[in-house]
Amino acid sequence: MVNLVEAQKPLLHGLMKMAGIKPRSIEIEPGTIMNLWVPSETIKNPKKNKKITTTTPFSNNQCATSPETTTKPDPTKPVVVLVHGFAGEGIVTWQFQVGALTKKYSVYVPDLLFFGGSVTDSEDRSPGFQAECLGKGLRKLGVEKCIVVGFSYGGMVAFKMAEMYPDLVEALVISGSILAMTDSISTSTLNGLGFSSSSELLLPTSVKGLKALLKVAAYKKLWFPDRLHRDFLEVMFTNRKERGELLEGLVVSNKDTNIPNFPQRIHLLWGENDQIFNLELAQNMKDQLGDKTTFHGIEKAGHLVHLERPCVYNRCLKQFLTSLHAEKSQY
Repeated sequence: MVNLVEAQKPLLHGLMKMAGIKPRSIEIEPGTIMNLWVPSETIKNPKKNKKITTTTPFSNNQCATSPETTTKPDPTKPVVVLVHGFAGEGIVTWQFQVGALTKKYSVYVPDLLFFGGSVTDSEDRSPGFQAECLGKGLRKLGVEKCIVVGFSYGGMVAFKMAEMYPDLVEALVISGSILAMTDSISTSTLNGLGFSSSSELLLPTSVKGLKALLKVAAYKKLWFPDRLHRDFLEVMFTNRKERGELLEGLVVSNKDTNIPNFPQRIHLLWGENDQIFNLELAQNMKDQLGDKTTFHGIEKAGHLVHLERPCVYNRCLKQFLTSLHAEKSQY
């Protein structure tokens, strides 16, 4: 029987290409391959322009040298990097944002390690390693400055990127995420939602488990036939062992956490009905991050704010990006 989610992938890939991005695979280091969707205009014939060698992705996670090469992004278009959460790869997560941004921005959509074909033989499962690999990948693609938009797990990776690469990351937009998953936040959040572990919440093994995840992630009740739930589980929840290890590597002790002094502008763009990371957590984080941090809540939206209310989310995101451009123009 045809998997309906898998069958829709060519359509989604086609829509992304129409919107102006194409897939590339980058060897970060031996044994580590990261897939990214990059601006179509940066993919050139090797006889033209300065070249940055990349590889072409294959379904079996093997790579071959591509006759195409990737050049630096258009210097007139700011670079925006969209970093996905834990329950879906890059373009699935950001499918409603890509087309809204590509006219004025160079959009990059990575698949983090163990999502969407990105793999590593390293045993490091920390958000810091994800951030390091993404930063190196963007550098290899010729990106010198970028605004990083991070959702949920991707927000934690984005915070790490900003801390590790202050010369690369000039601003952050964070949705439904926190600086770090401390053991106290992990325990209180899971207890409040009625789950015994992060894996039970974020790595469902059954239709019932996936429905439970969607129930706490969305503001409105979402109905899909059970077959579609089963197909989604089969396609989107691969690499379960490694993803379980990613969840284990996410939690840090309260005593080991500190608040970095970020030089970047940070904008918190939140669903006001987020049950996973609620408004109180967001407001507390804003206070901790200081005067360079702003907050905007979107009503009638939960954790999946960018999917539930994409038009409002896109408008708010573009307003922040426009304000950044206006600030830079003053100097």
